[in-house]
Amino acid sequence: MTDVKQCLAQCEERMEMSVMHLEEELSHIRAGKANVHILDGIRVDSYGTMVPLNNVAALNTPDARTIAIKPWDKSMFKVIEKAIIDSEVGIMPENNGEIIRLGIPPLTEERRRQLTKQCSKEGEEAKVAIRNIRRDGIDTLKKAQKEGLSEDMEKDAEADLQKIHDRMVKKVDALLAEKNKEIMTV
Repeated sequence: MTDVKQCLAQCEERMEMSVMHLEEELSHIRAGKANVHILDGIRVDSYGTMVPLNNVAALNTPDARTIAIKPWDKSMFKVIEKAIIDSEVGIMPENNGEIIRLGIPPLTEERRRQLTKQCSKEGEEAKVAIRNIRRDGIDTLKKAQKEGLSEDMEKDAEADLQKIHDRMVKKVDALLAEKNKEIMTV
């Protein structure tokens, strides 16, 4: 017979993972100020192997509008510049022989709206994942009821699952509101 507490714990853990995934995705979206996470998806060719940019260079933000990339190996300058140009970051790197700088331009109103739409899309995907997890949990509880779980316990567990679902959706909404505020702040 299915353990109700275990089922609820598994569902809550999976929902938390969806929220954490959303946080990760939102951190990659540029919000007008320098953030090294926008470079997380860039891979460079290092001695025949594709590796993340932060494995071949030190990344930091000396000020709110600049990302500084200091390669550990001088031969990586051209490779890193090419990878940044070919990526979807949309910023032209400046190389002074020591450091590659990315100047983060201020966002236009149109670009801000596009980014908020992108955030909303990511948020909706997270909510769909949370709803699917809730549905899976309810299906598990219904099977348990057929295997001998009392109807009252099944209904109580469903109510608890709904509370967990509502709490996670509120977290998603809060993350989206925070990110949209960050994007729309000039």
